[in-house]
Amino acid sequence: MPNLPEWPAKAAVAGAGRMGGGIAEAFATAGVAVTIADADPAQGRAALERLKRRVAGHVEAGLLPADAQERVATVELVDTPAEAAAGADLVVEAVTEDYGVKEAVLGEVSAAAPPAAVIASNTSSLDIERLAGFVARPERFLGAHWFNPPEWTPAVELIPAATTDHAHVERLRAFLAAIGKAPAEVRPAVGFVANRLQMALFAEAIRCLDEGLASAAEIDEIARSSFGFRLPFFGPFQIADMAGLDVYRAVLESHVDAYGDRFDVRAAFANHVDPERTGTSGGTGFYDYGEPGGDDLDTQRDVRYAALAKLLEERPPLHFEEAQ
Repeated sequence: MPNLPEWPAKAAVAGAGRMGGGIAEAFATAGVAVTIADADPAQGRAALERLKRRVAGHVEAGLLPADAQERVATVELVDTPAEAAAGADLVVEAVTEDYGVKEAVLGEVSAAAPPAAVIASNTSSLDIERLAGFVARPERFLGAHWFNPPEWTPAVELIPAATTDHAHVERLRAFLAAIGKAPAEVRPAVGFVANRLQMALFAEAIRCLDEGLASAAEIDEIARSSFGFRLPFFGPFQIADMAGLDVYRAVLESHVDAYGDRFDVRAAFANHVDPERTGTSGGTGFYDYGEPGGDDLDTQRDVRYAALAKLLEERPPLHFEEAQ
């Protein structure tokens, strides 16, 4: 079990669907007391049984320690979100992406939770400022965008509203990091950061498919085994630094010439990185690397890439026949 901070002593999850169940699993298997509720009691009972079966499968597969089943057995199912929130230090609302539904649940849990409880909405698309208006004491409210499957995917986007007390953001960030997540703070915007990046990739993938450049399977393979191979370790700015920002500038020019405005980020590029910066080869780009050359960085990169290549040999990607 990780060395957890004292907070939260108790967490509540409102919504027992796929995301709510996975969030509850992440909390419970880390040793946090968890109460869960769903608007449909039958769905809540089914979700709790599904959670126990899933954790048993994870233990059997060696993904979780044996005592994870004992921890999940302590998850308490109650009838209403208000009952779940009572006495909780942290409340995560994980109901459907609908303002009306979220308004009802956030109002209910914020009325029932202790005044100091942090209340977070798991949303991937809704307006955080509007959601904050549904919460009593909105200074303790923020968005917390988890990713499917939440029990395994590290990222959680933390999205404070204008009214959010930043101390609550830092408290939640520290807790999530302690249970093995990778929280990152972002500003409110449609799609936040992850979905904007994901939808940009998907939009270009659809264009490539529609233009007949390659099949869906071939496009997936290219994405998975080229830049996708690097992404577990490096983000787009680090990858650009390693490739060379001079190279990226030239590639951007050719893309703008061929495809027009949708690739024209030249002005934004210049706003953030001086033209003389070349990335790791020159010692500085989006990041500072110290002495130019980057031999040690290259070695550390290659150690990670080799380990990932070995893992992919042992557990190759799943392949399916394309639908006709």
